[in-house]
Amino acid sequence: MGLVAEFDIHCDALPLVGVARAAPEAKIVLRLQFNHGERPLFIVTVTGGSRTAVEAALTDAEDVDEWAAIGTAGSTRRYQATPALSLAEQLGDHIDDLAGLEALATAEATIERIEVTADGWRQSGWFATRAAFDEFSSFWQRNAGFRLRRLTHDGASEPPGDGLSDRQREALRTAYEMGYFDVPRRTSLDAIGTELGISASSVSERLRRAQTHLIEETVATTWPPLPE
Repeated sequence: MGLVAEFDIHCDALPLVGVARAAPEAKIVLRLQFNHGERPLFIVTVTGGSRTAVEAALTDAEDVDEWAAIGTAGSTRRYQATPALSLAEQLGDHIDDLAGLEALATAEATIERIEVTADGWRQSGWFATRAAFDEFSSFWQRNAGFRLRRLTHDGASEPPGDGLSDRQREALRTAYEMGYFDVPRRTSLDAIGTELGISASSVSERLRRAQTHLIEETVATTWPPLPE
């Protein structure tokens, strides 16, 4: 059974990251057209943010040769941009294993969405097998930064998600930011409870439930069962 995944790749050398950094209020979605030799065209969909800031950033971007606005719908604009660099030229000084990067193009996977962020790409896509996903994720773990956000089997009745309620997510985020998961711990359940306005026992329960959901979503449902 295949997998559906959403993940972050932390690498500020990826295409258009500089544009996202220069226009932080805009949501930038990138589609690559690979039928243009070593330099696939960038089809860039931008929602929100300052049009002036985005277009100035495209003009100034070292990885964009030229660009053109091709459509507008409300607060969403679409651009076509010609890369100034091949992917090898753009990433060569930042990724040692360029052959491994090229091999990902033949992996049994389809990347459906690339959102450009200020420090890399957020991607979502389909992977035919766990081995195909592991090949993809291990490459980026070795060569940049990789953070898995969601992972589920295809055909699941629910869309990919982390399984957390809003309160569980708030408790988990607060505990993380206050250093509860650090070694050694920098805070206590009582302190987290004070921050959230709940008792220490309620914090403990929310954290346990949140951790259980995360394990079920990212480990128990994706790895094969342990041998008897």
